[in-house]
Amino acid sequence: MKKIKYLFATLALTAAITSCSNEDENPLVLEENPLADYTMLTSLTANGHDIEVYSDQDGFTMGYNELFIRIKDGTTDSYIKDAEITLMPVMQMAEMMHSCPKSEIYKTENASVYKGFVIFQMPGNADEYWELNLEYTINGETFKAAERIEVKAPADDKRTVTSFMGSDDIRYIVAMTAFDPGVKVNDFSAMVFKMENMMSFPAVENYKIAIDPRMPGMGNHSSPNNVDLIYDATSKMYNGKLSLTMTGYWKINLQLMNEADQVVKGETVTDENESSSLFFEIEF
Repeated sequence: MKKIKYLFATLALTAAITSCSNEDENPLVLEENPLADYTMLTSLTANGHDIEVYSDQDGFTMGYNELFIRIKDGTTDSYIKDAEITLMPVMQMAEMMHSCPKSEIYKTENASVYKGFVIFQMPGNADEYWELNLEYTINGETFKAAERIEVKAPADDKRTVTSFMGSDDIRYIVAMTAFDPGVKVNDFSAMVFKMENMMSFPAVENYKIAIDPRMPGMGNHSSPNNVDLIYDATSKMYNGKLSLTMTGYWKINLQLMNEADQVVKGETVTDENESSSLFFEIEF
């Protein structure tokens, strides 16, 4: 009997060692999330897919929002690498609906991650809200998904986007891109769009944005070495330099000029006129 017990124990130990050895030779591979450092703003489940939307922000906010999208196949539990995605945000209002400026969605260096941006020109509320509509194609088959989202005003209540009617009777939207200000001459960028209709906001090219940063609480002083924003066809942004000489509240006075160098919105800051009607705000 002792010999039989010993034999069973030996066989069990051998089986355990063999099992561990096989697991070491064929370890379970877990895919790392390339967006682990970002915040998942929402996740939509539709058509047998999980659609994940990420950002480096804590939530959808009025102004510029850079977004990252992944689509997971609910059957295989793997992320899809060959999708074509179109994004259409729609503001559902009491008597009408409209969209906002947005980019195309394109694949990043990581084949399962898609990237683009949306510029919300207004926040939502309990009665009027934004809806995120996605149309995506996988292996020739097209799917649709939609989700109500919450778009909030900036937590600091500073203006980073503005919508206005220009002197040429065109409605424009001007927005600053993501910006981390410092006491230095900063790289500074903005984007310009015009309203073609309620659902179409094409980018405006080859205009110019003159900038004049001021500190209203410090005698409305300006700063040296600012460079007006000029259109760059590669980035599709208006790029320039913004000089900030100290921390605090700054009003970035703007003038939008067309290709003929005519001002379509904004005024020059003078002793009599302390602010342009077109401006951004930052505080740091």
